Amino acid sequence: MIKYRKILLVLIVIVASCKQNNKSAFDDTDRQAWWKEAVVYQIYPRSFQDSDGDGVGDIRGIISRLDYIKSLGVDMVWLNPIYVSPQKDNGYDISDYENIDPVFGTMKDFEEMVKGFHERGIKVMMDMVLNHCSDEHRWFKEARKSRNSPYYNYFHWWPAEKGEPPYRWSIFDDKGYGWEYNKATNSYYLHYFADFQPDLNWENPKVREELYKIMRYWLQKGVDGFRMDALAFISKDTTWPPLPAEYKGNWTLYYASGPKLHEYIQELNREVLSRYDVVTVAEAVGDIERVKKFVDRDRKELNMAYHFEAVDFGYQPGKYKTPDPKGWDLVKWKKIFARWDSAMVEKGWNTVYLGNHDQPRMLTRWGNDSVPYRNSAAKMLSTFILTMRGTPYYYYGDEIGMSNIKFNRIEDYKDVELLTNYAQLKSKGGDLREFLEAMKITSRDNGRTPMQWNSSVHAGFTKGTPWLPVNSNYKFVNVAAQEQDSSSVLNYFRRLIKYRKNNKILIYGSFRLVDEQNPDVFAYVRETKEKKILVALNFKNKNSYYVHDLPAEKLKLVMGNNINPSSPGTLKPYEAVIYELQ
Repeated sequence: MIKYRKILLVLIVIVASCKQNNKSAFDDTDRQAWWKEAVVYQIYPRSFQDSDGDGVGDIRGIISRLDYIKSLGVDMVWLNPIYVSPQKDNGYDISDYENIDPVFGTMKDFEEMVKGFHERGIKVMMDMVLNHCSDEHRWFKEARKSRNSPYYNYFHWWPAEKGEPPYRWSIFDDKGYGWEYNKATNSYYLHYFADFQPDLNWENPKVREELYKIMRYWLQKGVDGFRMDALAFISKDTTWPPLPAEYKGNWTLYYASGPKLHEYIQELNREVLSRYDVVTVAEAVGDIERVKKFVDRDRKELNMAYHFEAVDFGYQPGKYKTPDPKGWDLVKWKKIFARWDSAMVEKGWNTVYLGNHDQPRMLTRWGNDSVPYRNSAAKMLSTFILTMRGTPYYYYGDEIGMSNIKFNRIEDYKDVELLTNYAQLKSKGGDLREFLEAMKITSRDNGRTPMQWNSSVHAGFTKGTPWLPVNSNYKFVNVAAQEQDSSSVLNYFRRLIKYRKNNKILIYGSFRLVDEQNPDVFAYVRETKEKKILVALNFKNKNSYYVHDLPAEKLKLVMGNNINPSSPGTLKPYEAVIYELQ
């Protein structure tokens, strides 16, 4: 009897092993997740909809547009910071993590908004800033009074009696210097960003517990996820060695290489994230191997990360966001996406995006915003985002083809990063005219102008004076006009989302570039054992051609952005086509 039991146990193990080895992305519950199948819509609250006429978008404005957001077909919204803040960096300088800034509304408004989203089947992701806070936060106000303050060690300090602190670069400082002197304590505090954004001391377990408490607070209010701002910078080498030469001035990468970075994130997962049904995306920094550590599910850290290699492509070395006058190389750009896709096949998960609050408008940067091509180019870029493998992150206004405002004067800009870099360049006697021309293409303020709802004054965004001017093209680029046009950029976007949701091959299927060396066309095949889809995108303002390895006679066009679509292998300017193999 014992012998037969042993044989039975062996058979059970063999069967279980076979089942394990035969798993695919479609039957592996660990690999399938709602957030992989979701489309995330990012809302920049101060620019979405103003309800009270002060010129700044607010929560009640978002509430008034809930049905519009639902109509898009998106599954989650990501809100940029709405916490109490001096707003020197548009909310990324938080002075009270547990309350809503009055400029955006009240906690009651917030709760109503979350309830409204949930009633419409839409989840809510909040932006959480964990590397630094505002110098007006009560922790820092107390810390800077005395070295004996219980909050002094909530921050990183260098005592002045030891002389000048070891040099650290600052991302948002016009002097490029990451230490700021504080007279009351006769010491310098560290700030990787602006001097009004002191870095929090994660080496202090009290700080970590304070931050975990804050995250639990919002999760208990029904928040479904967090986008982790500057998370890669939380760990510091507090021996403060000289900046390592091997980083060759890439101090952002050095800052993202702290000795306890992943230890802290794993603790964050254990203490908070694993205890809730929550999704996370990291603002990760570095190459593929570095970023994979954040999202390898075996490491128990975060769910998704977005990388910067593709969106930072095409800039001149050593010049702040200055495009190469020769343009950018599509062949190299395609290979960036292919590398990141293949790296996340077994472990981790990609995000796909071209625009957000830190980027210019995708239409201007990667497409063509001139009148003859703007609609086709906007649809083509939407096709790209929604047919790639990875969770799509889509920025408000891109669904109607909003484009860069292209300011002519430095006085028109509000972005602290841009103004800092302008001041640094000016102090060095640099080419300010070249800088301003570059900013017309790459400035973050281009992506922050108010949403264009209709053709009324200020595009229906506000009855007051908008905090940032509305793009003058709002008369013909707006939601109201596109709602009435079945062939509009907006309605094409809606159809794309429906197509993606009805074809999980676009979520879990493999990705393969075709005609890799084509300098004009980005083409790829999405594939499962049962199905193949060919996507071809023309990134140029001319007729283009491409080759593929699928039988043309068996290809059926299922979506495209041109009323008169081209035959397989040819594309009109900025044309996008999706074929299914029959």
